[in-house]
Amino acid sequence: MLADNSPRTDTAMADADRSFYVQLGQRLAEQRKAQGITQVQMAERLGVAQQTMAHYEGGTVRIGVETLAHAAQVFGVAVEDLIGTGKRSAAKRGPQPKIAQQLQQIEALPKAKQRAISQVLDSVIAAHL
Repeated sequence: MLADNSPRTDTAMADADRSFYVQLGQRLAEQRKAQGITQVQMAERLGVAQQTMAHYEGGTVRIGVETLAHAAQVFGVAVEDLIGTGKRSAAKRGPQPKIAQQLQQIEALPKAKQRAISQVLDSVIAAHL
């Protein structure tokens, strides 16, 4: 069942608010694309319709705080990074977000499968040390 995260369509959105939500939407889309997630997949993870996800990314509707926090968790970033107040690292960005996403997917698996994946990872890491 989808959560009640229907878009907030305020007709009197101030210009400053509109600019904020457009930029937020751009950061959401950048994170999603960088991690190889489709709008449909992201919408499913957030419990919203794909059209709502498109509106979030377009900045035409306001994303709820709870949904924003969930999106940050899915991406493996802080909410501050999505809203644009996070500190930008001067270091080269590595595969960390992809790894964080994979870890979340592994955590959702049954314990037996998690143990099997852990054993494979231990073997690969040991071979490369």
